[in-house]
Amino acid sequence: MNEMESDHNTSSQEDYLPHYLQKEDPFASKLSREADIVAGFYLTVIGILSTLGNGYVIFMSSKRKKKLRPAEIMTVNLAVCDLGISVVGKPFSIISFFSHRWVFGWMGCRWYGWAGFFFGCGSLITMTAVSLDRYLKICHLSYGTWLKRRHAFICLAIIWAYATFWATVPFAGVGNYAPEPFGTSCTLDWWLAQASVGGQAFILSILFFCLLFPTAVIVFSYVKIILKVKSSTKEVAHYDTRIQNSHILEMKLTKVAMLICAGFLTAWIPYAVVSVWSAFGQPDSVPIQFSVVPTLLAKSAAMYNPIIYQVIDCKFACCRSGGLRTRQKKNSLKKSR
Repeated sequence: MNEMESDHNTSSQEDYLPHYLQKEDPFASKLSREADIVAGFYLTVIGILSTLGNGYVIFMSSKRKKKLRPAEIMTVNLAVCDLGISVVGKPFSIISFFSHRWVFGWMGCRWYGWAGFFFGCGSLITMTAVSLDRYLKICHLSYGTWLKRRHAFICLAIIWAYATFWATVPFAGVGNYAPEPFGTSCTLDWWLAQASVGGQAFILSILFFCLLFPTAVIVFSYVKIILKVKSSTKEVAHYDTRIQNSHILEMKLTKVAMLICAGFLTAWIPYAVVSVWSAFGQPDSVPIQFSVVPTLLAKSAAMYNPIIYQVIDCKFACCRSGGLRTRQKKNSLKKSR
């Protein structure tokens, strides 16, 4: 009985043809022209805001590059990844949506898929490193003070190597990049899992090393931070004002990292769910119109971070001015005495 089931599964996998190998033109848009125009305008706005915001973050950071702390270096790397997605990837999809079809052929499709996966993976691994930095800084202070700028640059080299490896693996013959079902964008070939056991192994590896494992590290780090903060709030209250202000600033930096991770995962999780369903669910069971929304939501992730930076920078400025006023009052009291 088991042999019959395995034979049936093998034959069904051999008979399966993904959407881009069927008779229809894989690069023709399956949406209405009006829907493509709306999506094109949406991505244009997202791309402009993301490029300006992340470019501003990188420009301002370059002015004080020698004074950047390890956590700030990671933040700049995240802005570089987001800017890369906006500059390298967005124009391809915008032009294709307005053209009502993918106009760059298979070579452009594979390049676009590689760039999106490369910068997206780089963003997630960078946030994983940031969460570990926050975890060590808050929960293991001795390790946190040990981390220096050179360790941050070593970490950046590991992040870029990691992203390059997983984004390039599909070109080694174990995977591929292919057009989305709606035709005007390209992504990792999730549909390989429907065709062979090797495809399933490849997709599962990608899911574990480029989504599940980094996300688990992020969740673990911030859960431990929250538990640590709850247990140490009373202890910090007994310290002097300088230590309390330092603790407040560290916690605000941690909140920045948490907001960035939450925004990224909120944008990408729906797309990951649809992709997993396309890979392991019933073949072609995801409606084409439904698959567009998670894709557009994921493409907006690069826009959130500069907004978060600016909001928190304003709060930091308020905290610093508050601390400055406190020190000025103390100095005036000393002078009067």
